[in-house]
Amino acid sequence: MAALAAALGAQETQGLRPGEGPAAAADDLADASGELPRQFREIRLGMSLEELKTALAEDGLFNFRGDRDVSFLHNPPQSLVETTGLSFIKRAFFQFQGDGLFIMAFTMNTDLIDHYSVFTALTEKYGEPGDLSPRQSIWENGSTRLALERPLTVKYIDMEIFNGILGESGVQETRELLRRQEFIDAL
Repeated sequence: MAALAAALGAQETQGLRPGEGPAAAADDLADASGELPRQFREIRLGMSLEELKTALAEDGLFNFRGDRDVSFLHNPPQSLVETTGLSFIKRAFFQFQGDGLFIMAFTMNTDLIDHYSVFTALTEKYGEPGDLSPRQSIWENGSTRLALERPLTVKYIDMEIFNGILGESGVQETRELLRRQEFIDAL
Protein backbone atom coordinates (compact mmCIF):
# COMPACT_ATOMS: atom_id res chain seq x y z
CA MET A 1 0.00 0.00 0.00
CA ALA A 2 3.02 2.27 0.33
CA ALA A 3 3.37 2.18 -3.45
CA LEU A 4 -0.29 3.14 -3.83
CA ALA A 5 0.20 6.07 -1.46
CA ALA A 6 3.29 7.12 -3.45
CA ALA A 7 1.27 6.90 -6.65
CA LEU A 8 -1.41 9.09 -5.10
CA GLY A 9 1.25 11.63 -4.19
CA ALA A 10 2.52 11.46 -7.78
CA GLN A 11 -1.05 12.21 -8.89
CA GLU A 12 -0.87 15.60 -7.21
CA THR A 13 2.49 16.46 -8.78
CA GLN A 14 1.29 15.42 -12.26
CA GLY A 15 -1.66 17.80 -12.15
CA LEU A 16 -4.36 15.13 -12.46
CA ARG A 17 -7.94 16.19 -11.90
CA PRO A 18 -9.83 14.94 -8.85
CA GLY A 19 -11.18 11.46 -9.48
CA GLU A 20 -8.17 10.41 -11.57
CA GLY A 21 -5.45 8.01 -10.52
CA PRO A 22 -5.24 4.57 -8.96
CA ALA A 23 -7.80 5.17 -6.21
CA ALA A 24 -10.39 6.36 -8.73
CA ALA A 25 -9.49 3.55 -11.10
CA ALA A 26 -9.90 1.00 -8.30
CA ASP A 27 -13.31 2.47 -7.42
CA ASP A 28 -14.40 2.07 -11.05
CA LEU A 29 -13.69 -1.66 -10.87
CA ALA A 30 -16.50 -2.50 -8.48
CA ASP A 31 -20.23 -2.25 -8.82
CA ALA A 32 -22.80 -2.42 -6.08
CA SER A 33 -23.52 -6.12 -6.61
CA GLY A 34 -19.87 -7.20 -6.31
CA GLU A 35 -19.95 -8.69 -9.80
CA LEU A 36 -16.89 -8.53 -12.00
CA PRO A 37 -16.56 -5.16 -13.69
CA ARG A 38 -17.43 -4.65 -17.34
CA GLN A 39 -16.44 -1.01 -17.24
CA PHE A 40 -13.37 1.11 -16.54
CA ARG A 41 -14.26 4.76 -15.98
CA GLU A 42 -16.61 5.62 -18.90
CA ILE A 43 -15.39 2.76 -21.12
CA ARG A 44 -17.47 -0.42 -21.05
CA LEU A 45 -17.48 -3.76 -22.81
CA GLY A 46 -20.07 -3.84 -25.58
CA MET A 47 -19.86 -0.13 -26.48
CA SER A 48 -19.55 0.94 -30.12
CA LEU A 49 -16.39 2.28 -31.75
CA GLU A 50 -17.90 5.77 -31.94
CA GLU A 51 -18.84 5.67 -28.24
CA LEU A 52 -15.28 4.57 -27.39
CA LYS A 53 -13.72 7.37 -29.43
CA THR A 54 -15.88 9.93 -27.60
CA ALA A 55 -15.07 8.44 -24.17
CA LEU A 56 -11.32 8.38 -24.89
CA ALA A 57 -11.32 11.95 -26.19
CA GLU A 58 -13.07 13.17 -23.02
CA ASP A 59 -10.97 11.18 -20.52
CA GLY A 60 -7.84 12.83 -19.13
CA LEU A 61 -6.06 9.47 -18.61
CA PHE A 62 -5.68 8.88 -22.36
CA ASN A 63 -3.77 10.64 -25.13
CA PHE A 64 -6.24 9.60 -27.85
CA ARG A 65 -5.41 11.10 -31.27
CA GLY A 66 -8.59 10.17 -33.11
CA ASP A 67 -8.89 7.91 -36.15
CA ARG A 68 -5.12 7.51 -36.55
CA ASP A 69 -5.21 5.35 -33.38
CA VAL A 70 -7.79 3.02 -35.01
CA SER A 71 -6.69 -0.04 -37.05
CA PHE A 72 -8.70 -2.63 -38.91
CA LEU A 73 -7.52 -6.20 -38.43
CA HIS A 74 -7.19 -8.87 -41.09
CA ASN A 75 -10.01 -10.87 -39.58
CA PRO A 76 -13.07 -8.77 -40.41
CA PRO A 77 -15.12 -7.45 -38.84
CA GLN A 78 -12.53 -6.74 -36.15
CA SER A 79 -10.89 -3.44 -35.38
CA LEU A 80 -8.37 -2.31 -32.79
CA VAL A 81 -7.85 1.01 -31.06
CA GLU A 82 -4.43 1.52 -29.52
CA THR A 83 -3.58 4.68 -27.64
CA THR A 84 -1.09 5.92 -25.13
CA GLY A 85 -2.08 6.81 -21.64
CA LEU A 86 -1.04 9.53 -19.29
CA SER A 87 0.29 8.92 -15.79
CA PHE A 88 -0.82 5.49 -14.51
CA ILE A 89 -1.71 3.97 -17.89
CA LYS A 90 1.17 3.55 -20.31
CA ARG A 91 -0.80 2.02 -23.23
CA ALA A 92 -4.38 0.97 -23.79
CA PHE A 93 -5.80 -1.48 -26.35
CA PHE A 94 -9.45 -1.88 -27.30
CA GLN A 95 -10.53 -4.71 -29.60
CA PHE A 96 -13.87 -4.85 -31.38
CA GLN A 97 -15.78 -7.72 -32.93
CA GLY A 98 -18.40 -6.29 -35.25
CA ASP A 99 -19.84 -3.23 -33.53
CA GLY A 100 -19.00 -4.14 -29.94
CA LEU A 101 -15.96 -3.71 -27.72
CA PHE A 102 -15.03 -7.13 -26.37
CA ILE A 103 -11.49 -6.71 -25.01
CA MET A 104 -9.90 -3.78 -23.25
CA ALA A 105 -6.35 -4.00 -21.94
CA PHE A 106 -4.43 -1.44 -19.92
CA THR A 107 -0.66 -1.65 -19.54
CA MET A 108 0.23 0.27 -16.42
CA ASN A 109 3.19 2.51 -15.71
CA THR A 110 5.20 0.46 -13.21
CA ASP A 111 7.07 3.57 -12.08
CA LEU A 112 3.81 4.85 -10.56
CA ILE A 113 1.87 1.73 -9.55
CA ASP A 114 2.90 -1.82 -8.70
CA HIS A 115 1.55 -5.31 -9.33
CA TYR A 116 1.10 -6.12 -5.64
CA SER A 117 -1.14 -3.08 -5.00
CA VAL A 118 -3.39 -3.90 -7.95
CA PHE A 119 -3.52 -7.62 -7.07
CA THR A 120 -4.37 -6.81 -3.45
CA ALA A 121 -7.16 -4.39 -4.45
CA LEU A 122 -8.68 -6.91 -6.89
CA THR A 123 -8.50 -9.73 -4.34
CA GLU A 124 -10.20 -7.58 -1.69
CA LYS A 125 -13.03 -6.77 -4.10
CA TYR A 126 -13.53 -10.08 -5.91
CA GLY A 127 -11.97 -12.69 -3.67
CA GLU A 128 -9.17 -15.04 -4.59
CA PRO A 129 -8.63 -15.44 -8.34
CA GLY A 130 -10.02 -18.60 -9.91
CA ASP A 131 -6.74 -19.12 -11.75
CA LEU A 132 -3.42 -18.03 -10.29
CA SER A 133 0.00 -18.51 -11.85
CA PRO A 134 3.29 -16.61 -11.85
CA ARG A 135 2.23 -14.97 -15.14
CA GLN A 136 -1.37 -14.00 -14.41
CA SER A 137 -4.31 -13.94 -12.03
CA ILE A 138 -7.79 -14.48 -13.47
CA TRP A 139 -11.22 -13.74 -12.07
CA GLU A 140 -14.03 -15.04 -14.25
CA ASN A 141 -17.78 -15.52 -14.30
CA GLY A 142 -19.95 -16.61 -17.21
CA SER A 143 -19.89 -13.24 -18.95
CA THR A 144 -16.65 -11.49 -17.96
CA ARG A 145 -12.99 -12.28 -17.41
CA LEU A 146 -10.79 -9.89 -15.46
CA ALA A 147 -7.10 -10.73 -15.80
CA LEU A 148 -4.07 -9.21 -14.12
CA GLU A 149 -0.95 -10.10 -16.08
CA ARG A 150 2.71 -9.54 -15.30
CA PRO A 151 4.48 -7.26 -15.35
CA LEU A 152 1.35 -5.09 -15.02
CA THR A 153 -1.53 -5.30 -17.49
CA VAL A 154 -5.23 -5.40 -16.60
CA LYS A 155 -7.59 -6.96 -19.16
CA TYR A 156 -11.37 -7.02 -19.33
CA ILE A 157 -12.84 -9.62 -21.72
CA ASP A 158 -16.44 -10.21 -22.78
CA MET A 159 -16.47 -14.03 -22.59
CA GLU A 160 -19.59 -14.55 -24.69
CA ILE A 161 -18.05 -12.81 -27.70
CA PHE A 162 -14.61 -14.30 -27.01
CA ASN A 163 -15.99 -17.85 -26.84
CA GLY A 164 -17.95 -17.21 -30.03
CA ILE A 165 -14.74 -16.23 -31.81
CA LEU A 166 -13.00 -19.33 -30.47
CA GLY A 167 -15.90 -21.44 -31.76
CA GLU A 168 -15.63 -19.85 -35.21
CA SER A 169 -11.88 -20.41 -35.14
CA GLY A 170 -12.41 -24.09 -34.37
CA VAL A 171 -14.82 -24.41 -37.31
CA GLN A 172 -12.25 -22.78 -39.62
CA GLU A 173 -9.52 -25.15 -38.40
CA THR A 174 -11.81 -28.15 -38.95
CA ARG A 175 -12.58 -26.97 -42.51
CA GLU A 176 -8.86 -26.54 -43.22
CA LEU A 177 -8.13 -30.04 -41.91
CA LEU A 178 -10.90 -31.49 -44.11
CA ARG A 179 -9.58 -29.65 -47.19
CA ARG A 180 -6.08 -30.85 -46.42
CA GLN A 181 -7.25 -34.44 -46.08
CA GLU A 182 -9.28 -34.18 -49.32
CA PHE A 183 -6.19 -32.87 -51.10
CA ILE A 184 -4.01 -35.68 -49.72
CA ASP A 185 -6.66 -38.27 -50.65
CA ALA A 186 -6.74 -36.91 -54.21
CA LEU A 187 -2.98 -37.54 -54.68
